[in-house]
Amino acid sequence: MSQLSVAEFFAGIGLVRSGMEAAGFEVVWANDISPVKRDVYAANFDASDYRLCDVRDIRGDDVPGVDVATASFPCIDLSLAGHRRGLAGEQSGLYFEFIRVLAEMGERRPGAVLIENVPSFISSRGGRDLHDALASLNRLGYVCDLAVVDSRWFVPQSRCRLFVLGLLGTDRAISERPLSLVSDETTDGGREPDALRPPSLRRFLAQTSGVDLTRRMVGCPPSADPRLADVVEHLAEDDERWWGTERLAAFDSTLPERHAARIAELEDQNGVAWRTGYRRTRGGRAVWEVRADEIAGCLRTARGGSSRQALVEIYEGRHRVRWMTARECGRLQGVADGFDISPVTESQALFGFGDAVTVPVITWLVESFVVPEFGVPATNTYAAA
Repeated sequence: MSQLSVAEFFAGIGLVRSGMEAAGFEVVWANDISPVKRDVYAANFDASDYRLCDVRDIRGDDVPGVDVATASFPCIDLSLAGHRRGLAGEQSGLYFEFIRVLAEMGERRPGAVLIENVPSFISSRGGRDLHDALASLNRLGYVCDLAVVDSRWFVPQSRCRLFVLGLLGTDRAISERPLSLVSDETTDGGREPDALRPPSLRRFLAQTSGVDLTRRMVGCPPSADPRLADVVEHLAEDDERWWGTERLAAFDSTLPERHAARIAELEDQNGVAWRTGYRRTRGGRAVWEVRADEIAGCLRTARGGSSRQALVEIYEGRHRVRWMTARECGRLQGVADGFDISPVTESQALFGFGDAVTVPVITWLVESFVVPEFGVPATNTYAAA
């Protein structure tokens, strides 16, 4: 059987493509509206089939017949940090333009679709938005499964994302297996057997009606123990990106007591420790909060200091701080260092990575749950895990 083909909607800088290609797929068409993201994409992939335009200008005839279509559509109206307009919002509502294009493809529409967005999609407008999104896929002949995957299972970044897998064809079996809200069993990695369906998703599935669902995405990713130290760029002692004395003092002065204690405790230990921090507003006051674990918080679409993540190095009874670099953010998304970000500025690269998917998450999902639907032997090591 020939290589499975992909059309990539809302392609961004190409991290969905990276994950798909690692699983043996071939991306033959892509679309995004951002020239900056397209520049990064073109520096790393063949962009001859990249349509730089608004998805509203795409017609079904513009898209070649493919096996899979992916859509990481804008999250701004679904995010808890946004205005929560849901799919009625101008940005997240572009999901229905993706549906329109699939409809216009007619009998050429792909056998599978993979959609990604923030977990708050589950609760948007009391679950009505997700219900409507699934129903729109059902009307095109797709039955759907849903899962929430945390990037921390693959990389040292806490990043949960909702994935919807749509499979074309009325012969797809509909699962009758019940979805319990709790489970006392755990896997060897300490996760529930149904870890892909956290309580919020289980409640949605238990309460929703009128949509065709299947249950394909079952189980857990391979166990791993990624650490922040694995992605840190080791900058020179005199690198200007380390914060100076005054800025470090300002950082320390806004640390809540328990966060300052975390740093102090690590300063008393041997070796080097790494932690990440975010600037928050608590009680009307800006403070810095440092994570207790050895992973990063969720990367964001950095537009300013409040959305950027700082890196704290703690060693030999002292600590120093700097912003995380774009290369570190790329590593947190599972991107190899050979990924070229030279066409754009540091801040543009940070935005691109923060607005993207985690590469090994995509690879694992498609290896585990998409490839088997086409009867094609898997090519990635996840298949044997």
